[in-house]
Amino acid sequence: MVFAAPNEAVERAGEVLDAAPSPLHASVAHQVIGIWQRDFGDTRRALAHLRRARELAARADSAEREADVLATLGVALVHAGRTRDGLAAFERGVARGTGHTRARVLFRRAYVWWVLGRHGEALEDVRRAIPVLRQADDVIWTARALTLRATVHLALGAVERAEADFAAAEALWDTTGQEHDKADAVESRGLAAFRSGDVPAALRLLDEAEERYAKLGTPTFMLTIRRCEVLLAAGLAREALAEADAAIAALDGIGGQSTRKAELLLVAARAARLADDAQTAIARAALAVRLFAAQRRTWYETHARLVLIEARVAAGRGSGRLVADAAAVAERLAAFGAPAAPEASLLAGRIALGLGRTADAERHLAVAARSRRGGPPLARMTGWAAQALRARAAGSTRGVLEACRRGLDVLDDHRMTLGASELRARATAQGAELAAMAQWASLASGGPRRLLVWSERWRATVLSAPPTRPPADPALLSGMTAFREIAARAEEARLDGGRPVPALEREQRRLEREIRSRTLHMRGEASGDGHRFDVGRLLRRLGDGVRLVELAVLDGRVHVLLCGQGRVRRFEAGLLARAEREAEHVQAGLRRLAHPGAEARLPVVEAAGMRLQELLLGPAAAHLGTGPVVIVPPARLHRVPWALLPALRERVLSVSPSASSWLRAHETAPPPGGRRVLVRGPGLATGGAEVTELAGRGVGPVLGGRYVPDERGGRGARAVRNGSVGATAGEGAQALPPHAGPGDVRESGRGAPVGHPRGAPVVLEGDEARVPRVLRELDGAALAHIAAHGTFRADSPLFSSLRMADGPLIVHDLERLDRSPYRIILSCCDTARFASVGADELLGLVTALLPLGTAGVVACSAPVNDAAVVPLMLALHKGLDAGLSLAESLRDARAALPGDAVHRATGWAFSAFGAA
Repeated sequence: MVFAAPNEAVERAGEVLDAAPSPLHASVAHQVIGIWQRDFGDTRRALAHLRRARELAARADSAEREADVLATLGVALVHAGRTRDGLAAFERGVARGTGHTRARVLFRRAYVWWVLGRHGEALEDVRRAIPVLRQADDVIWTARALTLRATVHLALGAVERAEADFAAAEALWDTTGQEHDKADAVESRGLAAFRSGDVPAALRLLDEAEERYAKLGTPTFMLTIRRCEVLLAAGLAREALAEADAAIAALDGIGGQSTRKAELLLVAARAARLADDAQTAIARAALAVRLFAAQRRTWYETHARLVLIEARVAAGRGSGRLVADAAAVAERLAAFGAPAAPEASLLAGRIALGLGRTADAERHLAVAARSRRGGPPLARMTGWAAQALRARAAGSTRGVLEACRRGLDVLDDHRMTLGASELRARATAQGAELAAMAQWASLASGGPRRLLVWSERWRATVLSAPPTRPPADPALLSGMTAFREIAARAEEARLDGGRPVPALEREQRRLEREIRSRTLHMRGEASGDGHRFDVGRLLRRLGDGVRLVELAVLDGRVHVLLCGQGRVRRFEAGLLARAEREAEHVQAGLRRLAHPGAEARLPVVEAAGMRLQELLLGPAAAHLGTGPVVIVPPARLHRVPWALLPALRERVLSVSPSASSWLRAHETAPPPGGRRVLVRGPGLATGGAEVTELAGRGVGPVLGGRYVPDERGGRGARAVRNGSVGATAGEGAQALPPHAGPGDVRESGRGAPVGHPRGAPVVLEGDEARVPRVLRELDGAALAHIAAHGTFRADSPLFSSLRMADGPLIVHDLERLDRSPYRIILSCCDTARFASVGADELLGLVTALLPLGTAGVVACSAPVNDAAVVPLMLALHKGLDAGLSLAESLRDARAALPGDAVHRATGWAFSAFGAA
């Protein structure tokens, strides 16, 4: 029972001991309590109960009982870090047991060999145990042995063998009531999915296992280790570090297994290194090395030494000694058959290259490069990174570019298996080194055009394909509804009393974790479309009048790639770090200028704009011509208010995450009908005054009037004119598209011109501005204007939101749209703020819309004065009504504002994104 219903088993064991049992029965009871304490509680108490169980078995004169207890004691001793004593207990157990009992002892010793990283011995013992267990028709222990053998196969990289054993074990578990073992089987399948490269399936299975363990009330330290490994592969290093550290604290709190603590320290060290926290990585890895050494776990000790060397290199401690250490670790890992061996060889080669020891570097890199031909995606990427470094050391630009291309292709394929946009974005970090090498090689050999191609190769790649739509999962949908309600109540409590309500905030965080967890389970559906960026196509679309300015960063310096008039020119500008600092100062200045009385700050902000221009455009500013300009900045410069730069201030200006994104937006056709949607959220200082004004501008030649929802609850509409119902599309007018609003007609099969949307807009305000209704109306609209409070979540960017009547509309909601609005205006603060993740990716409200059909967005990167926003928005719509693009309309709207500091700062804070 101890693995089917652990807590009940311990209770029953206590009842047995209270009833003055015979030595044989008392031995069983103490063994059960010892197992529970060993796996879920205090290791010291476990050892005390197991020693008592062995004494009672000896008193009962039962060799089989004593052998069984010795095996359990051996496992406990090894987990307590007393490896020599544990193995000695197993020797006695194997000697005392016979037949079926001896097979069970061998299985548990095989488990200990696996814990110690001695996989050959583990396979040998389990090979001897399985036939005997099968012959005895011992379903439970046979399933355990198959699970263990599969786990050992995974450690050796034999994924197919592991999957076969896991499948056989699970079939056996289905015939039993061993709930803990069943949960372990699900966890094991999650590990197998991870080893085969299926991160979403791994996360889903590990979460399912966690739910099963929770029902049993048992801690899950091994599950935490495995989940952290998957999170690291998904680029979620800081989350993995937090989970590992929390588990270490919990384990210390109960006096748990020393072996598990060492494994948690190892995964925490890896997480800290990948999170660029070298000192924490060094501390965790050094402690893990000491614990593994004391436990005689050479396999794990060697892996911990690899992380320790990586962390020391990251801290700037490269030396000849580290080359030798990394090479020794690589040899040892190769001898173990560990999949991490190429990673160690790559590390040795990289350190040697940095020290100018090219012969040593070539030797180690050649070994690492072998892994490019097979295995999981990240192992193949390691091989291609090694090959690229070899080519660079040999002076072969062509070889560098080919290796980088092949490596990034591998990562592209891997990314497309991930359904969640967050995972896709974070996974790109694993290709950053390859992208940087390719950029340098292209600059050295091919000039500006080739540099542009490689800058585009790894810029905003997540936006190149729509995210996988969240599944119609009832639990996910109900979770999002509950989250919205709780978040609205928490916000209302803060506004009413000025103080947060801890219970509501805790529940909100819990629901956020649940929603995020379920979305991370999504598997990617889209395959790479094979599209490669075409410089010629870009230049043809730009023509002679438009300039596209792509900013590439190489070794911390900004390189300006100026595209237009049929050519690409390169200029060197300033240092990225200085530009980032200046952009933060500008943001602080804009925040101050949002309040009256800060006019004295205006010259300071304008001077900062001039400095930003020198740092970001340099001499290219004098070559922009007189036409429209498209800025393509790297992710780290997303907070720059580009309209503040003197050379851009009076221009038609738009911003795009990549040149490819601009091309796609430029070529995106508007939806038929020209339907407009105006949304006004609650709590605005001006009451969303521009919405009232804009709602009265529309005229409808066929079905003019205010939008009223169809009584049937569908997306059909009727028009109310002077209190009466007007004719519907089915009463003589041409059929409308599924999302068409009243007043929309078709002309010769095409929608009305985008610049002149027909008919009264759909207006959602008050109680009608609820998230489900807003999403229905946004879907497929030609133009949407949302006046609502915006909140940017740097800690969790996909929970950035717009406040609606029933709570926040978050990025996860927008990803459910079939087609986001062709144009969208977000007239609220912080809607153009993003989180920079991965290699060069952005997560936020705007970037959620661009892959879903939105060709143009106007949004704000700073807090702004609400009253000053109203005339800006009205002037913006005036330009749109005249047939201008968003960028043209925004340029004219800025010019139409009063010249005081508040209005000028408001105009600078808004940017046009895309090409519509």
